[in-house]
Amino acid sequence: MQKKLVGLLEQALFASAVFILVLLAFETKIVIPVWLQPLGRMHPLILHFPIVILLLAVVVEAFRFRKASVTVQSESNTASFSEFYKTFSANLLLVGALLAAVTVIMGLFLSREDGYTGTVVQWHKWTGVATFFLAALIYWARSREWYTPVMAQSGAVLMSVVLIGAGHYGSVITHGENFITAPLQKQKNTDPVDLQQALVFNDVIKPIFEQKCTSCHNPDKLKGELALTDAESIQKGGKSGKLYVAGQPDISLLLKRIHLPVEEKKHMPPSGKAQLTPTEIKLLALWVKGRAEFSRKVVELPATDSLRIMATTLFKPKQQTKTEFAFEAADDETVKKLNTDYRTIAPLAKESPALAVNLYNKAAYSSEKLQELSSIKKQVVYLNLNKLPVKDADLKYISQFENLEKLDVNFTDITGKELNQLAPLKQLQSLALSGTPVKYADLQKQVGTFKNLKTVALWETGLTEAEIHQLQKSYPAIQFIAGFDGEKSEPIRLNPPQLKNLPIFAQSTPIQLKHPVKGVEIRYTTDGTDPDSINSPICDGKTIITEGTTIKAKAYKSGWFSSPVATFNYYKSGYKPDSATLLMPLNPVHQAEGANTFFDHKLGTLNANSPAWANNWAGVRKNDLVLVSEFKKPISISSVDLRTMIEPETGIFPPAEIEIWGGNSRDQLKLITTTHPNLPAPKSDPVLKAVGCTFKPQTVSYLKIIAKPVSKLPEWHPSKGKQGLLLVDEVFIN
Repeated sequence: MQKKLVGLLEQALFASAVFILVLLAFETKIVIPVWLQPLGRMHPLILHFPIVILLLAVVVEAFRFRKASVTVQSESNTASFSEFYKTFSANLLLVGALLAAVTVIMGLFLSREDGYTGTVVQWHKWTGVATFFLAALIYWARSREWYTPVMAQSGAVLMSVVLIGAGHYGSVITHGENFITAPLQKQKNTDPVDLQQALVFNDVIKPIFEQKCTSCHNPDKLKGELALTDAESIQKGGKSGKLYVAGQPDISLLLKRIHLPVEEKKHMPPSGKAQLTPTEIKLLALWVKGRAEFSRKVVELPATDSLRIMATTLFKPKQQTKTEFAFEAADDETVKKLNTDYRTIAPLAKESPALAVNLYNKAAYSSEKLQELSSIKKQVVYLNLNKLPVKDADLKYISQFENLEKLDVNFTDITGKELNQLAPLKQLQSLALSGTPVKYADLQKQVGTFKNLKTVALWETGLTEAEIHQLQKSYPAIQFIAGFDGEKSEPIRLNPPQLKNLPIFAQSTPIQLKHPVKGVEIRYTTDGTDPDSINSPICDGKTIITEGTTIKAKAYKSGWFSSPVATFNYYKSGYKPDSATLLMPLNPVHQAEGANTFFDHKLGTLNANSPAWANNWAGVRKNDLVLVSEFKKPISISSVDLRTMIEPETGIFPPAEIEIWGGNSRDQLKLITTTHPNLPAPKSDPVLKAVGCTFKPQTVSYLKIIAKPVSKLPEWHPSKGKQGLLLVDEVFIN
């Protein structure tokens, strides 16, 4: 290497040392500009070069003082070889030290971003800094007279130790604490957890976090100020707020981040990391839906609970015997084909041939769905048809499952008159008939045909307490479960009321609310206050509203705690255009049904990136939303509202500006009014809200609505300066 170049590199090495010392001295006061952050994120890419070069350099340096092991022809040759070796060693060490300096600087830049806190990060930082300064010190000392072979060898050993330490702590940051020893630990812990002792969180949910999340969300690498290593940290949440809303996966941050497109910056796990499987996503959603409990056992969940059914396959039964079932397991491909969006089939336990079948969705149900299961009729031991329109005629298809042990037909249309069709089911032990129109006479006559029946659930049927008592007396070997009596038991909390009718109307509509528990009294308000059990009116379905109204409602029943307040919005939509056209493109992710979306009376929900709801939201980000509507007969209008999603945390904002244009010709429209909706405050909750404007009545045949997305997110937002996303699902013209 030319002396001039060596001199420049030595100056760069000295300057790097000074710059690193400045960064360390003023670390807490330095703010890394956005344009420099990508440089910091190249730290993992560059760090491998100095590791290899420095290790090679110190090894070469350690052997510099040894005599060449080869025989040379003359003293001049020996001197020439020695000089080459010395120069090569120096150049290698200089290049390695400079690359280490670049890596350290990048790492210090990266450490200023959110989430790089904790003991491991500090150890990685200081061992990395020590690597650079040790390399620079060896390079500076190697040309001094007092530099001895012992010092060279000691420097090589020390450099190796420091480099290995820095690399180890770096791997802990990126891959988790047990990354190196994990295979050994897995080999040790091969025995499945006992099902009777398994906890929903510790043994089902926590392993998902450990495999896919804790490498970035642990006390030593606190990305987003969120740790997922223990229950307390998970309940606390992180910088963006609570991780979940108990019982509501659709609006929980955990599920929102998971359902974001992989290319989105906030998608979790990040692109490039191992992604969650569909099963893992469903388990997390079911856990949150079940109120995200941390101490409950799997076997304490109801037998029909989807989380229990899925989790059971992960564990061994308490007493596992190979001869428990006489039949062989069904073909895996057959089971896979029979699984659909509305029918799940899963083993009762790991390596068990017995299958549990759950059917969902009233609209998708038909007796053919039962007939399709004939290929696995021997393996089905549990069948759940809860809340489906199952008729007495369907019992003959259920009777094909010769090894069926548990049958759930709660809240179906089974009358009990033809229960004898199930007589071939010699293994049937549990029959759930709650919420069905069964009669005492039919049960008294037919229950005796089941020789192995142990339990019959009959709560919320028309049977009286005396009739159930008589059944119990007639069949003492069977337990007849009458269920919960709110007036005789400890009170529990009611679920919130539900909306019964479509909340969009043209002229008027009744306020109609419902509740799944019989005998509940629903009280409501329309003035924004919370309803009470004395003064607020009772919802009887007769109150008529003629304007858009916000309803707050609570459910009450003797012997129960009142429900939480439920809020519903009724929207008035007086006019529907004869045709509608979008003049500018929609966001590729949120196309919905194009212009038809705004007048189809299909309301979207929070979590617009969930596949189940994405078709209801039309969105724009890079351009305005421009909608032109035509009315064949002129109409008189005085208000226009857009129903929008507002979710500040994910950058979904209301429009920055709305313009309303109107006229009798498409080419000669006049500006009627302009409005600027209020932008959300920091850390405000997600909300679905109609925003728009009112104005003096205008007669129009054509109406143009221009909604402009926020061009720059506010300073308080993590993505400040970027464009906001505008989502609209309905337009109300009155």
